[in-house]
Amino acid sequence: MSERFELPSELNIYSALETRDALLAWIAEQATDGADYLALSARDVAEVDGSGLQLIAALTHVDRPWHLVEASSAFIEACRTMGFAHWLDKRYLKFGDMESTS
Repeated sequence: MSERFELPSELNIYSALETRDALLAWIAEQATDGADYLALSARDVAEVDGSGLQLIAALTHVDRPWHLVEASSAFIEACRTMGFAHWLDKRYLKFGDMESTS
């Protein structure tokens, strides 16, 4: 598996541009490593809004699939609230101290 991208603790409209630039640079670096998918970690995300989730949703337009490999409770709750629960794929995701993902 390739190196994972660590999403910032504040994944919101105020950090969206900076996060997008860092994410695109990381994706360009990962293009040469031959990994099957891009790995994103949201373990440190404490604050997330629609802009942050929209940024992640835009990954559907890159050439390689991506998977969430870790997630904070704030990120999980935001995904469920905004209709992105399908990102919480148990095959890839470590939930840390989360008791349940359903």
